Amino acid sequence: MLNRLNRRQFTALLVSGAPAGLEADAPSPSGAGRNLDLCIGDGFDAREADIRAVLLSTGEALWKHSPDTRWDVPGFFVFHSEDVPITVFDHRADGRIAIGVTTQGNHWSQFAFQFAHEFCHALAGHSNDWKKLWIKGRKANHWLEESMCETASLFAMRALGESWKTAPPFRNWKSYAESLTKYAADRMAQAAATLSAGMAFKDWFRENEASLREKATMREKNNVVALQLLPLFEAQPSGWEAVTCMNLAKRDPEKTLATHFTDWSAVAPPAQRTFIGKLAAVFDAGG
Repeated sequence: MLNRLNRRQFTALLVSGAPAGLEADAPSPSGAGRNLDLCIGDGFDAREADIRAVLLSTGEALWKHSPDTRWDVPGFFVFHSEDVPITVFDHRADGRIAIGVTTQGNHWSQFAFQFAHEFCHALAGHSNDWKKLWIKGRKANHWLEESMCETASLFAMRALGESWKTAPPFRNWKSYAESLTKYAADRMAQAAATLSAGMAFKDWFRENEASLREKATMREKNNVVALQLLPLFEAQPSGWEAVTCMNLAKRDPEKTLATHFTDWSAVAPPAQRTFIGKLAAVFDAGG
């Protein structure tokens, strides 16, 4: 969940031990910025090397599909959150992006699910020239980002469920592949059950759009949306790179969804515009 303003600034102080908003002393050298280096905090009750292996595998499931995207920071700091999963608004004093997950122990499926969601928020709010990204103030369609982050979790879990069958981080982890796949399948089944029998998604969306605009983080509804978006991202994984520019468009807290997609497409690289149009078609929000 991408929380904001005072609460996020407080969390930035907590995880950095320094004033929020400070950045790295110097930008990454030319050609750098593809680093998924992870610094793991305390409080997880699991081996640091194991946590790093799970999270690197999870992040890479999304990151490998965004070859033209960069971080201008040295990596990520992953800490144990007592409240909710979170991608902190301000970068740490060392320039790292701070991500909190609530998981403890060796619950690798939950680690992967939460980190994939937050990693998607990092793509949407901290990639490339992140200072230009709209991350303050109300956004009428922020539910779409939240829903795509839920999609990212399903996407990553299903990808890991396949890749870990033959190439897990550690050879004795092959048996975890089935758990990863099942975790995603259970979430998808719950989302499918939320739709009334025989109800088309577009009808459901017309009934629920207003409530989503009012409160972006209604997970049951976010998951229904994610279930519709997942096939598009699995068919065209390069679409994850489109997420990096979804917050670059002009600011308007009352923006309609159709205008949101039109503006997003306008600031996106030409190669991403067809995919953004496919996303818009899911909601009948094409321009």
